[in-house]
Amino acid sequence: MLTVYQEIISPYQYLPGGIIEAYHAMQKKYGYIPEDAIAAAAQAFNMSKAQAYGVATFYSYFKVGKRGKNVIRICESAPCHIAGADQVVAALEKELGIKMGETTADGKFTLEFTECVGQCQATPVITVNSKPYGDLTAEKIPGVLAEYK
Repeated sequence: MLTVYQEIISPYQYLPGGIIEAYHAMQKKYGYIPEDAIAAAAQAFNMSKAQAYGVATFYSYFKVGKRGKNVIRICESAPCHIAGADQVVAALEKELGIKMGETTADGKFTLEFTECVGQCQATPVITVNSKPYGDLTAEKIPGVLAEYK
């Protein structure tokens, strides 16, 4: 009998680059790549667990380990940085009570840095579950977060 992870991985097992497709499918189902799924991928793709983990952590889109229901990413490219992204980061951390890279205890929010989100006309920019919010200031953060609480 196949495990849940093996069922997700098996359609991609014999495709070139199939591990990447399998990780996309895994992340689509769970919102992240579970640690146990990496072991299943290593076995399915005939590689060491270290190699499978390396693939999962190399690409910034993939996240290993549990994440919050609402993933907040802040652009750390030069235009956002110059426009005051550091004040927006400080406001997010203060409002949520966590630091960048962490998840709230209730599992509702995760904070992550990201590269350019293609909204340079409205810096600084964050995305919440891929929805962009531009022209942000620290004062606007409580209103944005209220949409998701």
